[in-house]
Amino acid sequence: MTRLGFLIARTLRQYAPLASLSAGRQSLLADVEGRSVALVGNARSLSEKKLGADIDAADVVVRINRAPMPSATSHGTRTDWLALATSISSSDLDRLNPGRILWISHKRKRLSWTVAQSTGFYLHPMADYERLKLKLGSQPTTGAMMIDLLSQSGLARLTLYGFDFFASLSLTGSRTAEQVPHDFASERRFVEELVSLDPRITLT
Repeated sequence: MTRLGFLIARTLRQYAPLASLSAGRQSLLADVEGRSVALVGNARSLSEKKLGADIDAADVVVRINRAPMPSATSHGTRTDWLALATSISSSDLDRLNPGRILWISHKRKRLSWTVAQSTGFYLHPMADYERLKLKLGSQPTTGAMMIDLLSQSGLARLTLYGFDFFASLSLTGSRTAEQVPHDFASERRFVEELVSLDPRITLT
């Protein structure tokens, strides 16, 4: 697909051509088969901990959106996958240098040509977004969608860092829970249920 074709498809909401740019779900999940995964959220409370070495010790490190990393001590240094639901600057992409980018947002109009052309690019299906939205009763966060996706894989272990369900707000802004379109109480219940049912998943 050419850049012009991409822009036309995005503008006209022709999602099938955009999906043709994506790696397959089976191929994506094969990358974590039998491996340990660290999913790093953006809660401010993570900055107060010294879990960076634990994060970097995972086979695959997944970060979210612009992924602020105040220090290697708290956040580690590696980014193998970057799960995006917002625009991102070239400087942030250079800083994170992800091995693979996943576009998780249902808002395809925010998807950039640069991201769509990146190595291993994955476009999360709208049906998966809608299913989780129905379950949670509100628009799911990028983190919740990644937890849902990864829990369906054959990974060996999934450790969640920096998820306090907005108790300490986010490193990426100053908005409160009331100012964002998510139900964090519902997401907490969703995650705690997964943790109780799936021994592979740990919430730090």
